[in-house]
Amino acid sequence: MTYRSYFDCFDPAQIRRDHPVGDAFLPTFKGMSRDALFARQDALFRKSLAFAWKVPFYQRLWGAEGIEPGDIDGLADIAKLPTYGKDDLMASVEHHPPMGDFHGLDVEDGDRRPVVFQTTSGTTGKPQPLLYGPKSREIQALLLGRLYLLQGLSVRDVIHSVYGHGMVNGGHYVREAISHWVGAQMLTAGTGIETRSENQVALMRDFGATAIVGFGDYIKRLADVARDKGLEPGRDIPVRVISGHMGAESPETMSAAWGGAEIYDWYGVGDTGIIAGQGPDREGMHVWEDAQYLELLDVDSAKPVAVGEIGDMVCTCLYKDDVFPIIRFNSHDVSREVTGQNALGLPFRRIEGFLGRSDNMVKLRGINIYPQGIGALLSAAFPGATGEFFCEVRRDGDREEMLAVVECDTQDAEMQSAMEGHLRTRLGVGIAVRIVPPGATAETTQIDSRQKPIRLIDKRKAS
Repeated sequence: MTYRSYFDCFDPAQIRRDHPVGDAFLPTFKGMSRDALFARQDALFRKSLAFAWKVPFYQRLWGAEGIEPGDIDGLADIAKLPTYGKDDLMASVEHHPPMGDFHGLDVEDGDRRPVVFQTTSGTTGKPQPLLYGPKSREIQALLLGRLYLLQGLSVRDVIHSVYGHGMVNGGHYVREAISHWVGAQMLTAGTGIETRSENQVALMRDFGATAIVGFGDYIKRLADVARDKGLEPGRDIPVRVISGHMGAESPETMSAAWGGAEIYDWYGVGDTGIIAGQGPDREGMHVWEDAQYLELLDVDSAKPVAVGEIGDMVCTCLYKDDVFPIIRFNSHDVSREVTGQNALGLPFRRIEGFLGRSDNMVKLRGINIYPQGIGALLSAAFPGATGEFFCEVRRDGDREEMLAVVECDTQDAEMQSAMEGHLRTRLGVGIAVRIVPPGATAETTQIDSRQKPIRLIDKRKAS
């Protein structure tokens, strides 16, 4: 067996030519035509497609649809291929334990290449194996590092990370992105289970944290913990930038909690790494289209949605031609495309960001409701709302009803009525609201222990 280290498996100069980073990023893509961008995408896709045809998972998936290699002539024909999701990957694991047959570790030659192995968090079920080849792992790290640099982070920052470690991918991926491509000092605190919240705010004070990365729910919680300890965010902890997954947190609320820090949102999943993120223009999230081909498909028909309509995000990683090719992976996260002028002059499409999960969608009187978005709607409109919440959905006869349990400083019938009216106006359907004091939802959402807090309690099966 031929020895190959991680670093023997890719050419750093080539991946920077394919996916420019730092000072080379904007000059490369600014003003580029969509046709020129598509040509770059197509060249990368053809390599990934050729590799995927050697992988048993794709041979089975595509063969079941009667598709043969000659039927797909590059990226222009991608819609001929079926989509798949986590259920298909987990079925692969079940039939080919312990890692499934979707990775292609042994299909190229007799020598197995080095591999980075992590898992998903298991938020929606049993954790899924995640495998990365050295080349695709480094490109994923570059793409996230590119965004952090665009958002103003630099080697001079002290970056506090609250992404989880252990078997989950998030903390390791983010550490690699920052260490390899930004070069900043990191405080890898992790979740509240890994490092107690009180200790985290002390770390940030002692080492002068200037940035925080992680999930917005917990980042907001840390601001409350800091104040409980007599520390003023923005003064005693000089955070100037927060970049992560804001979820239910509005940028205004998060910024106010952290003394006026700049807030940036980005989107990605464990399988694909970063897909899109906000730049300094804050006009939606720029899809990193030199590396990711993103489709927005109707939740029911799987057909492309009209511009501005909500659809499932279906992703193809254009660069994964070494381990675990990803072609038309349906994340079941939903978003919509952002239109209008692009202030950065990039040729990339933009999306609004994560708006909820289609498999958590609740249909109330014919209207699709995504519970994850309710907290942001209320916190943006009601200054007393902390942004912490959860939703309960139950079936009352043939009718489904939803209750939003919302933390708010003001707890009276007038505020409850105002919130219910706001949700009815914005969503077009009635949703009951119950207001509780700050901190009262923590036991249900498990915000101090989970990287992704629980936002939906489904009582339909129990009723």
